[in-house]
Amino acid sequence: MEPYARVKQVETINETGIIYEFFKRTIDIVGAVIGIILLSPIILITSIAISLESKGGFIFAQDRVGLYGKVFKMYKFRSMVSNAEELLKDLKKKNEMSGPMFKMKNDPRITKVGKFIRKTSIDELPQLFNVLRGDMSLVGPRPNLPREVTHFTTRQKRKLMVKPGLTCYWQVMGRNDIDFEDWMELDIKYIEERNLWIDIKLIIRTFFVLFGDKNAR
Repeated sequence: MEPYARVKQVETINETGIIYEFFKRTIDIVGAVIGIILLSPIILITSIAISLESKGGFIFAQDRVGLYGKVFKMYKFRSMVSNAEELLKDLKKKNEMSGPMFKMKNDPRITKVGKFIRKTSIDELPQLFNVLRGDMSLVGPRPNLPREVTHFTTRQKRKLMVKPGLTCYWQVMGRNDIDFEDWMELDIKYIEERNLWIDIKLIIRTFFVLFGDKNAR
């Protein structure tokens, strides 16, 4: 467990019970397997398109903070140039997101293919493998970068009490048009209210994002 998280595993928030956790994990495994099979043509085409457009691997693995503050590698399709992290220091002054998170419209590091797969959320599809591994769930708070977690308030650290997810309220309710503080509050709202019906509704709503989300960038 990472020292900055300081989250005790013995603590619980909105105890939902063994039955909920069992069915949630079952839905995760079945949903991830079905998703990978059905979306395999898109996954293959995207992998080829990224490889042809720019140098570097088509998968981008990045450290994210998960359950109880444990750091794991989250997978995404690479949507930026291979030296994107090196270029970040020169762009920080153009940050358009409040709080410790970095976002900017027309980020010059994003490739042409990258712009499309971000707009359609295709870049997130490799996280289905994170779900199979158990690092993530289909539904849960989006995992933050370690440097973002170091700025969390005590209240915001509550989101580390549940497994992070591929989608949640933030993902379907505005994404980059929602500032950092409101994003954290949406995650806490999910943690306090979560149940199987909410999970299923969020999964269904996420499918519409794949056809293009005006708030994605």
